[in-house]
Amino acid sequence: MTTVVQRFLPDLVGVREWPVAFLRDAAERVRRVTPWRVGCEVFGLAWVLLLDLLPGWLSDQHPAGWELAGMAVLFAALYLLRLAFPAFTLLVALLVVFGTDNGGVTLMVVVAYSAGHRIVSWQRALLTAVFGLALHMLQWEGGVPGLTGFFGSFVMLTVYGMVVALPFLVGRYIAQRNALVAALQEREERMRRERAMLTRQVRLRERNRIAQDMHDSLGHRLSLISVHAGALALDGELGDKQREAVQVLRSAALTGMEELRGVIGVLRRDDPPEEDLARRTVEAIDELVDGARRAGVRVSLVRGGLACPLPSKVSHAAYRVAQEGLTNANKHAPGASVQVTVKYEPDALVVEVRNNPPRSGFVVGGPGVGLIGLGERVRVAGGLLHVGPLPAGGFRIAAVLPYEDTTVAEEPDDSHEVQVAEGAMARSGVRKWAGVGSILAAGLVVLVVVGGYTWIGIQPVTNVVQRSFYDSVYIGQPEAEVRAQLKSGTTAAAIGDLRNKSAPEPPGSSCEYRLSDQQTYTSGGQLVLRFCFAGGKVVEKNSHLQRI
Repeated sequence: MTTVVQRFLPDLVGVREWPVAFLRDAAERVRRVTPWRVGCEVFGLAWVLLLDLLPGWLSDQHPAGWELAGMAVLFAALYLLRLAFPAFTLLVALLVVFGTDNGGVTLMVVVAYSAGHRIVSWQRALLTAVFGLALHMLQWEGGVPGLTGFFGSFVMLTVYGMVVALPFLVGRYIAQRNALVAALQEREERMRRERAMLTRQVRLRERNRIAQDMHDSLGHRLSLISVHAGALALDGELGDKQREAVQVLRSAALTGMEELRGVIGVLRRDDPPEEDLARRTVEAIDELVDGARRAGVRVSLVRGGLACPLPSKVSHAAYRVAQEGLTNANKHAPGASVQVTVKYEPDALVVEVRNNPPRSGFVVGGPGVGLIGLGERVRVAGGLLHVGPLPAGGFRIAAVLPYEDTTVAEEPDDSHEVQVAEGAMARSGVRKWAGVGSILAAGLVVLVVVGGYTWIGIQPVTNVVQRSFYDSVYIGQPEAEVRAQLKSGTTAAAIGDLRNKSAPEPPGSSCEYRLSDQQTYTSGGQLVLRFCFAGGKVVEKNSHLQRI
């Protein structure tokens, strides 16, 4: 099998397993649904149906009978489908709402908000918004014939911006802020655990110092007492009574040494037992990798160099590096492939565990507190530990361990471990500016809409006709006289196509359309006057109300 096929095979396996994983996740989410959540969804669906269908306070169309029942079922299905497939539901809702005359503005707002709130990847969110805009533009060209030119395009963008883009961006902003709060809470909890762990490390370090002092000072003096007592017991000039006292003194010194060893053992009770060191060695990494494979981890083991005997601490530290690397990869990058490398270099043993980025593209959590303990274990063995992300994504844990048993003279303070922990948390994806881009984009949409309509409103309207002139025109009047009175010029951008909503023109005639100078806000549209000419004379004059 070629390398290229091997690279693509895990992805194909993941595609085949996706439906099962999706159904399992959906079932788990359904089991976690509370009665309060069910009540909220029912309440929201009721408002969507009331505002869009019956009585339809936000809709100009009011279906009845079987059409009403069908639209209610369709709206309810889209409302519930948004919970599982937000992007797909948004595109379908665009087709339903803007492709029919049955309203659905409330449903569109709810679906757009849910899509922005539930789509995790910003790439997928941007792609969904672009596809939605393209779909909306295609439907607008075929469904709204009266609005053309700049004004028609602006109205189309306004409808999409206010009904789709704005709720989408608000939902994305709220989701990002919620994720930020959750990440900050997780970070605070992790820092609390790390502080507790560092406190425990300081306590254990102090206990080891006490044990070392007791061993070096008291143990040495008790040994001297025992040796001198044994030498004194061999003196032939001592009587039986004195020799018995010397034996009691020597016995007390030996007993004190035994008790001292017990106290030191209590102080060092957190050290790994000798049998654990003997069992978990560098040779046992093969068994560790096999166990990970049986657990479903895609892991490979690479060995290199000529193997040589290792001290027990070094061999156990190598095992712990491989164990901690596999644990972290399985926890923080589930589904990613892992490679374990054990290489005997000329001067040191190198143990490395690296994993690719997770399939979802989102790192679950961050490095845990086990890396600090692992760094201490490698340091005690005389080695160096490197932990950090890879340039192409993924994570790497590598240790360089000596072949001989070295004595660590002085332990470093905790500043390095604290810096490593803080760096790991900084790399965990916590962004203090999360959601700012979404809310700025939403503000830009509102600003463009308000500014655009303000600009349209202040444009002068020059191509108008006085109502008195319209009343004075009569059928049969010469065309030249009427055209001389019709002022030429430009109209405001908001007027659009004046022929919209007008009656059919007389056959063989040429008509001119002008706005009347008498317009009212209560009419719900603009009054358009029409003059039709044929054979050099006026053959019709008419007016109609163009709703906008």
